[in-house]
Amino acid sequence: MGLYLIRPDNKTQYGRCLAMTTYLNNIHIVTEDLRIPSDTPGIELYVRNKRPASMNTFSNEKTIVMVHGATYPIGSLYDVELDGFTFLDYLASHGYDVYAVDVRGYGGSTRPPEMEQPADLNPPLVRTETGVRDFGAAIDYVLKRRNLTKVNVLGMSWGGTVAGAYTSRNNDKVNKLTLVAPQWLSSKPVPIDTGGPLGSYRLVAVGSTMERWLSAAPEHKRGDLIPDGWFEQWVNATLASDPGSLTDHPEHIRATNGPILDIREYWTAGKAFYDPKDITVPVLLVHAEWDIDVPLELAQHFFTSLTGAAYRRWVEIGEGTHMVLLEKNRLQAFQAIRGFLDEAYAPAK
Repeated sequence: MGLYLIRPDNKTQYGRCLAMTTYLNNIHIVTEDLRIPSDTPGIELYVRNKRPASMNTFSNEKTIVMVHGATYPIGSLYDVELDGFTFLDYLASHGYDVYAVDVRGYGGSTRPPEMEQPADLNPPLVRTETGVRDFGAAIDYVLKRRNLTKVNVLGMSWGGTVAGAYTSRNNDKVNKLTLVAPQWLSSKPVPIDTGGPLGSYRLVAVGSTMERWLSAAPEHKRGDLIPDGWFEQWVNATLASDPGSLTDHPEHIRATNGPILDIREYWTAGKAFYDPKDITVPVLLVHAEWDIDVPLELAQHFFTSLTGAAYRRWVEIGEGTHMVLLEKNRLQAFQAIRGFLDEAYAPAK
């Protein structure tokens, strides 16, 4: 158990980013875009795999399966090229066989037919339980493909709930669990839930999200939180994840409302979707100081609830928001995650 606060040093960070870009340019990374069956006829899941071209042996310890949050798919959160590399590139370049899966309704995965109809004609789609099932399908696929018994698991925000709930039920299939700003019980409204009736999905105006994104930071710190050009690259990648953003709903992507309904029926109703004490594998919690979606006190409550973990660690990133993986200090989060996965550690007995 431990809490580490990482304070940013912008000059050092910039130097490290340049060094990382050079390093990655010297490593050939293989990318595979896969479509695998879900447990529902007609629904396929999109999985992206990145790994070093030189990798020819695979292990539990060096394999990762990742899942996204409630709004943006894997290509928008984990595989946007900023400063010459993505989060998936970073992990693959350090010897990991990395898989990221879009839950149905997101990114490259099949969208339920209700998403082609007006949102108010159907109830909220893709509840958290469905996300857990889709994530489990991806993990089982990877285990079979690589002839493994376990993988490392990573989830962000709602994806943290998906990954945490999956692990609580399947500790035998998980080597280590990394959670970036996972959901937890809240006595206050959660910003992603703007209130009102919930249709099957919502339309997100991607290009106008910067104001909300930056509003989490102190006003005098907003100017350099997202380096020049990064937001525009992120917008382009996010819009590209939903083909309807060019035709049916220009400049918007669709995001399912099942996770929002679960906020109302679980997280703000005092009911946890799963019990963290049922997780017995090592856990890393990554959190940023300006996260208003998962405030500090929620992260602390969640962390102290992980009483069954083999060991647990909390890394707090200074000067970052809920979207820290896409901001100027993202490399600090990347390094903390890689360090946790790389280490061979067990508490003394």
